[in-house]
Amino acid sequence: MALHSKIILGLLIGLIFGIISVFIGLNSFVSDWIMPFGTIFVKMLKLVAVPLILVSLISGISNLRDTSKLSRIGGKTFGIYILTTISAIIIALFLANTLQPGEYFPDEKTAELKEKYASDANMKITSAENVKDSGPLQMMIDVVPDNFFYSASNNRNMLQIIFFSILFGVGLVLSSPKKSAPVKKAFDGLNEIIIKIVEIIMEYAPIGVFALLAGLIVDLAGDDPNNLITTLKPLLYYAITVLIGLAFMIFIFYPIIIYSFTGISFFNFLKAIFPAQMLAFSTSSSAATLPLTMKRVEKNLNVSEEVTSF
Repeated sequence: MALHSKIILGLLIGLIFGIISVFIGLNSFVSDWIMPFGTIFVKMLKLVAVPLILVSLISGISNLRDTSKLSRIGGKTFGIYILTTISAIIIALFLANTLQPGEYFPDEKTAELKEKYASDANMKITSAENVKDSGPLQMMIDVVPDNFFYSASNNRNMLQIIFFSILFGVGLVLSSPKKSAPVKKAFDGLNEIIIKIVEIIMEYAPIGVFALLAGLIVDLAGDDPNNLITTLKPLLYYAITVLIGLAFMIFIFYPIIIYSFTGISFFNFLKAIFPAQMLAFSTSSSAATLPLTMKRVEKNLNVSEEVTSF
């Protein structure tokens, strides 16, 4: 059975197990003995995120010995990234304001969740206010780290890691091949090792997602099984809202971009990339899908290793 099929099966079993646990009173058992395995899975994905981005970017850029090619590929990548990001934000805001999935939550449950996550919400509100009050170029300032080791200690500083990785990779390309060869070999080797670590972690994914979903169901229900119905219904509206947005991006927006730039039909592209898409859908982790995506893009879409590694 393919990994993504195992993960989806884990999701379904976790959902069923969580619901049964709520109604037969196993909440404490699930919270104490099942949910920790889901937490471990999430922590392992976070653990590998910074090393994966750092090493894969340096290794990828160092494979581009032509700096003019680096700027060309980088420019196109950045342009498409900005285009897709802005489009996704516009679609998400339109759907959220049109369908308003939050309105389906009962007032008492809304008050309970606000109280439960008050500190997280206040932190995000404060952060948003700081961004609002900052200058127009603050984003550029925030991307440049003043201490690499501090940036590497927090996954929220991923753009700073990317900035340093690009800078290091460009420095490696511009250095004397004789002197930089051992460093490049070291990063190529590290990249291979970290991708293998990601693959090892993903073998644990079906158990991780089972534990996460079972724990989520129990957490949503609390002490009263009736809470499960009142909570899952509005969450279903929210999930449908998200899926509509994803469907638009995947089946309308991306096909236009793919056909415009490559001439490849969307059916052939989807067929080639389907396992990676399913893995991404079931794990919500870009780090987890990276090795599989690279493999499918190279072997099934005939993209050069030089471009894929970048």
